[in-house]
Amino acid sequence: MTSQRGESAALTATPVKKRKRLDKSHYLYMAVIVAVVLGAVIGLLFPEVGKSLKPLGDGFIKLIKMMIAPIIFCTIVLGIGSIAKAATVGKVGGLALGYFMVMSTFALAIGLVVGNLIHPGEGLKLAPYDPNKKAATDSTVDFLLGIIPSDIPVLPTLFAAILVGFALQRMGPQGVPILKAISHGQVLVFRILIMIMWVAPVGAFGAIAAVVGATGVQAIVGMATLMIAFYLTCALFIVVILGGLLQVIAGVNIFRLMRYLGREYLLIFSTSSSEAALPRLIAKMEHLGVSKPVVGVTVPTGYSFNLDGTAIYLTMASLFVANAMGTPLDLGAQISLLVFMIIASKGAAGVTGAGLATLAAGLQAHAPQLLGGVGMIVGIDRFMSEARALTNFTGNAVATVLIGTWVKEIDGGQLERVLSGTEPFDEQTMLAGHGAPQEAAASAQPVPANA
Repeated sequence: MTSQRGESAALTATPVKKRKRLDKSHYLYMAVIVAVVLGAVIGLLFPEVGKSLKPLGDGFIKLIKMMIAPIIFCTIVLGIGSIAKAATVGKVGGLALGYFMVMSTFALAIGLVVGNLIHPGEGLKLAPYDPNKKAATDSTVDFLLGIIPSDIPVLPTLFAAILVGFALQRMGPQGVPILKAISHGQVLVFRILIMIMWVAPVGAFGAIAAVVGATGVQAIVGMATLMIAFYLTCALFIVVILGGLLQVIAGVNIFRLMRYLGREYLLIFSTSSSEAALPRLIAKMEHLGVSKPVVGVTVPTGYSFNLDGTAIYLTMASLFVANAMGTPLDLGAQISLLVFMIIASKGAAGVTGAGLATLAAGLQAHAPQLLGGVGMIVGIDRFMSEARALTNFTGNAVATVLIGTWVKEIDGGQLERVLSGTEPFDEQTMLAGHGAPQEAAASAQPVPANA
């Protein structure tokens, strides 16, 4: 009896490891992959059936279009307010914002250059999107699609948001409650967008089935070309551009910094979101030797304004859609699109799907007939989200080291000891002692940040 009791107590005392549940976003990711594969198979084996599924993709596009105006309005208004707030921090804030604008513009330009070199989507010749055209569908389909509200013009919304943002700046303290209300409104808008993104597998299934049914294997080749080119472009941007700046200005090898941030890369890759690593990046940059004021200003602001991977994605995806629709953009249209994306990409730092909404906003503002091609991007957007998030994260880590070097607020000796491994990062210290920086980041961050 005593022996049995002892064994029972031992079994009771032994901690039972709970099986870690997958995050909900992983289920969405897997559902999109399955939907894309099924859509491609249906389109190849049963082309006519695939074409008949086009309303599924059209409905999802209408849902995304419905959210464009509120997303643009909220993010631009809050963005203008946060720029003013960050600029008041002084030299670090102004330097950080200037660097972020230059790098975002440069990343957008790189996306345009690569897109013009490889011509992704060329030869697909999809039918242009016409919201007023009555398709050969039954009345039930027309009725269901008609329930979704029509889109609101983007450029007037953008103009109004800029005016409201500057007006709230001039109001000073009186404008703070209004900014808080708009911030709450943004949370609501993003919550609705999250709900819509759960319909993405259905939209992707219909869009891919219709495209493959109409064009065959060529559509699959075109999407694969875009994904491979995007990953290679992001890799070259990190190694050549960011790595070159880091080596020349701070004397730090990019691969040593990336090895130091290895756990964060695994976390981002598993969640497809750079926001998941925000508190860890703050803690690790401080441990690296960058002063707390520099980290406290640069990292949260960069998470909203330094989105290099998103910038590359927006321009390459825009050119892909234009080529796929058989209406390639001329140089003037590309430059105007780039200017729009410089502003609108600041609103892409929200939740999964915000980048897709920003892409749709740019296309709607410059060439509404191209919106039909967004359905193809839905199918491969999730495959490119990891590269976007990893590039955004690396850009912010490099920016923190560079700005710390420029303002002479970095301990070179500490940096070398950390990167050489003689002073490793203490995970327990990070978890126990870095609550304050995390809270500071949350309060200083003007717009929710994501990939």
